[in-house]
Amino acid sequence: MRVFLTGSNGVMGRAATAELVGAGHEVIGLVRRAWAAAIVEDQGAIPFYGDVFDPAALREGMAGCDAVINFATRIPIGAGAYRPGSLTAVNRLRIEGAGLVVEAAAEVGVRRFVQQSLSFIYQDRGDEWIDETTPVDVTPVTEPLVVAEEHARRIEETGGTAVCLRYGLIVGDDRNTRYTMRRARKRRPFALGGPDGWMHVIHPDDIGTSVLSALSAPSGHYNVGAAPLTRREYADLVAKAVGRERGDFLADWVVDLGGDKMELLTRSQRVSSALFTERTGWKPRRPELTVEWFPTDD
Repeated sequence: MRVFLTGSNGVMGRAATAELVGAGHEVIGLVRRAWAAAIVEDQGAIPFYGDVFDPAALREGMAGCDAVINFATRIPIGAGAYRPGSLTAVNRLRIEGAGLVVEAAAEVGVRRFVQQSLSFIYQDRGDEWIDETTPVDVTPVTEPLVVAEEHARRIEETGGTAVCLRYGLIVGDDRNTRYTMRRARKRRPFALGGPDGWMHVIHPDDIGTSVLSALSAPSGHYNVGAAPLTRREYADLVAKAVGRERGDFLADWVVDLGGDKMELLTRSQRVSSALFTERTGWKPRRPELTVEWFPTDD
């Protein structure tokens, strides 16, 4: 297949490119700058200069493609997440950008559209399992994710297939994981929510493998990640990765400063990825979070 990929130089984009190119697909990676183009080229993909907010460039880059994968995102890291307006850029990518990307795809005849989403949008369900039938909790923070998924489904109006991948928290060689490890190394609290609450996580490698499976998946939204684990287990694994025994949790009042943005990250979500496996055969290469997931050079 010839695949057009937004967010091609990011963590998710690089993982997707590695798997797609390795499987023999041709990848056209949307980039805005020369350094990003170099990353894309190094992975065996073809850089295409443009922007998700430029419909003409999108149409030109997508011409002749069989699938579009929209991984354009911009997540604030660390203390920046607490600042007012920290989600403005990523919300625009989801509310406005995703719409322009799917519109361009439909106009040039692309019939398969894959949209990145997050499992954080589900309600807090305590110890109960969460699957794709679980209600989504639409708040000012989760609404852009819901809107992006709705945009993706518009490809179905042209007879195409829309696949929305609801990922868990990325844990691996990425900026957020490294930030968390630095806090743990300095004996600063970093974990969010109740220690007995559940988390949904995914290694970047399995974002890549999930994209391959999404190329043959039927339309729908799918949870994608490793086996859920408790927040205490997660915190202690981060600590172990930096030579400590126990991870520390942020005080409730600190989390409250972040309002709805932080509340989203404290929910107990015991998420199942069984439906995606059932429909595509996908299985994570990294089925459980272990200390080996964490980078060793931080």
